[in-house]
Formats: sequence, structure tokens, C-alpha cells
Amino acid sequence: MADASPATAADIGRIFREESGRSIAALIRVLGDIDLAEDAVQEAFVVALRRWPADGLPPNPGGWITTTARNRAIDRLRRQAREREVIGEAAAIDPPSTIDPTSEEVGPVKDDRLRLIFTCCHPALAPEAQVALTLRLLGGLTTEEVAAGFLVSEGTMAKRLTRAKHRITAARVPYRVPEDHELPQRLPPVLAVVYLIYNAGLTGRDESSALCVEAIRLARLLAELMPDENEVAGLLALVLLIEARRAARTGRDGTVVVLAEQDRSRWDRALIEEGHAIVRRCLRADRPGPYQLQAAIQAVHTDAPTFEATDWSQITALYDQLFQFAPTPVVRLNRAIAVGEVDGPGPALGLVDDLLPELEGYHAFHAARADLLARLGRSAEAAVAFDRAADLAPTEAEREFLRLGGRSSSR
Repeated sequence: MADASPATAADIGRIFREESGRSIAALIRVLGDIDLAEDAVQEAFVVALRRWPADGLPPNPGGWITTTARNRAIDRLRRQAREREVIGEAAAIDPPSTIDPTSEEVGPVKDDRLRLIFTCCHPALAPEAQVALTLRLLGGLTTEEVAAGFLVSEGTMAKRLTRAKHRITAARVPYRVPEDHELPQRLPPVLAVVYLIYNAGLTGRDESSALCVEAIRLARLLAELMPDENEVAGLLALVLLIEARRAARTGRDGTVVVLAEQDRSRWDRALIEEGHAIVRRCLRADRPGPYQLQAAIQAVHTDAPTFEATDWSQITALYDQLFQFAPTPVVRLNRAIAVGEVDGPGPALGLVDDLLPELEGYHAFHAARADLLARLGRSAEAAVAFDRAADLAPTEAEREFLRLGGRSSSR
């Protein structure tokens, strides 16, 4: 490999994030064991860390990792007499001695990754476990990184991941893509998990969290694997359009910047154009769903050159449609905020107050209500609402912003 490019630890880390999920998925198909596949891929990357800095990157790093991991797994199984039958089956698929470590992986890799996504997001697992397992196996995050995203210790997360994998085995979760007639029921949890991962990064202690990047990568993967599913496309457009504004959500000093005050020159125009193109394709298909409608709302926001030029009437109409799919108090709250821009703070406050019993513990409810009260000149009531919002806010930056009497994050 004299002409191979030299590899740094950063290069190998990037390849791990990009390729480990692909390799784990391929090995699970061959070996039928999540733990064995995961351990083998990690061992392969340990070998890569030792060899690649001296030998350089192979022509196809992902293929090298998959082949090396498969050989390691087969060697381990050969040492375990109780699994000799599995060894024979695995060796028959692709004898290690005939594998070219620079070749592409063998088998339906795309289907393998899709199978693994649906396995991680099976209803037999709790939603939190679905998110964690997806990040660990497909997102290329270490257990330590997943733990940081959940604000728990690495040991606690390791136990959760182990329980989730054992649950998959105990429940005999099939490693397959659901049939067409099963997709309407099985796809929503998958999309919800990816969106939860994105929001975990967006609202975490560090808004530069890798979780946002990983969620977008997973959304792109789903869109690639399921090109005919409009809701998958809608999810991708949604996270792209939110991501386009992420840098402008905070000031240079880390303070919160509300939508009305954001420097729109900091918005990522390439992501906006990509998201808008996907939304237009979804509109032409005319099969609306909740993620497509949320993406359309974001498209209206990112299409406006200024906050004042935003088409709030269109946003209100889109929330009316979204409510048909997701009749939740949060959707009603966001619609009320849009009404406040169309009809003024008085009518909007009445709509917001109707949500008080259901959203008492939601900081954005109190922040929106505080903003409307301030706009109506009811300063004392607004101060109380801002304090309540600050008490409930998930990050210190938001708490500080709200204690200073900041305006609703939707403005």
C-alpha cells in the first residue's frame, strides 16, 4: 500500500461513524448475533488504528472493516464448540481465505441497514431504548457519547443497551424490513426516534452536539433506503430546515437569539434550498403527513427574508392541517402563536390560556404566554410567566434568557 493515503486517528474516527453501522448490519445478517457483530466491528477498528497510520487507508475502508470484522467473528465462533454449526453456515457464505480485504462488502448492504433500523425501533423496546440503541449501532456513537446525550453515566447507559439487546433476543424480534402492509404501523416509531435524536442535540447542554449531525445522517440514510416514502422525505426536509437556522439560534456569546432577532445571513442557504426542494416534491405527491407538514411550516419560515415578511396566515393554515394528523396541545400552542402574528396578542392569549391544564409543565407554553402578556402591556403578569418558564427551561442559556424577560422563542 505504498501509494495509500496516510490515516490519522481523526480519519479513523470519521470512518467509524460513517461505516460502523453498515458493517454491524451486514454482520448481523450473517451471524445473527448483535453483540458478536458489534464486538467484531470494534475489534476491526482496533486493528485499523494499529495498521492504517503506517500502511495508509485501504481503497475501500468500509469493506476492509467488514471483512476483518467477519473474519474475527468467525475465528471466535470456531473457538466455541457449541456454535460450530453457526460457523459452518457463516463460512459457507464467504470463506475467509477467499476474501479480498479491499473489496466491497458482499450482500444487500442497504437492506441490512434498513433491517437494523427497524430492529432497533421495534415496539418491544421502550422509546428511550430505541433511541439509545439506534445511536449506538447505526449512529456510530460510543456508549460514552450516547450516555452524554441522555445525561447519564457511561455505566448506566451500558446496562440499558445490554438490556435492550437482550430484549430483542428474548422477544425474538425479527431482523427484517416490515412487509408493505406493516409499514404504516412500524414506520412512525422509526421516524420519531430519528427526530428525537435530532431534538436531543438541539436542546442539549451543548448545541454543537454531534446528535444533530447523526440524526441528519440517519434521516438521509432512511431517505436513500426508502425513496418512495413521503413521510421519510418530510422528516429529512424538516431536520435540514431546522438545522439551517441552528447557528443563528445562539449569539456569539452563547445567549439565546429568538427567531425575530436572528441574523438571517447566518442561515445555511444550501440546506434551505435542499429542504425546500424536498418539500416541493412532497407537495406534488399530495400525500400529506405530519412530518411533511412540519417541514412545510419550516419552509415558510426560511422563505421569508425578514420576520415581518413571514406568511403567518399560511403557517396558521398548515398548523390546522397538522392538527388533523397530530391533535396535540403543542400543535395548538404553536398555532396560537401564529394566530398572535395574524390577529394580535389578544385573540392568541385566549387560545393559549385554554391550554393551561395540559401544558402547565411545559416551559414553551409559559414563554409564549409571557410574550403575549408583555405585548398587551400586562408587565407584572408577564414577569410571573417568564419566571415560571425559566424554572422549567431545559438549558441554562434558556433559563438566563427567560429570567431577563426574553420573548417567546417562536418570535
